[in-house]
Amino acid sequence: MHAQFKDLLHRYKLDVFQMRHDKKDAAQITKECMAISNEVLNQKYHYHFHKLPDADRAEIINMINTYTREALLPPVIEKIVHRHVTLEHRVEAMEKLIEQMLETLSTTPVRL
Repeated sequence: MHAQFKDLLHRYKLDVFQMRHDKKDAAQITKECMAISNEVLNQKYHYHFHKLPDADRAEIINMINTYTREALLPPVIEKIVHRHVTLEHRVEAMEKLIEQMLETLSTTPVRL
């Protein structure tokens, strides 16, 4: 049983390594990340003033908002989404590992 668990763990490590370093998987993850990032960035968030600001102040706030959306936010969102998607794939691989371990435990007779 120890050898079976060792083999399962080794296959899990190989799957995770291949997921991180295989060009096809990396391209697929990047494509998925970019789709999610674009979806998040295309959402429009509105803010409301408690008091109506004067025109100069409103223009400055709109410039800051535009700069933040177009320059600062995209790389941050892309990194967060990439990390999230990568972790999702690792969790899926871990779920598969746990499932295989439980199947091994349920089929292999335990000697006491």
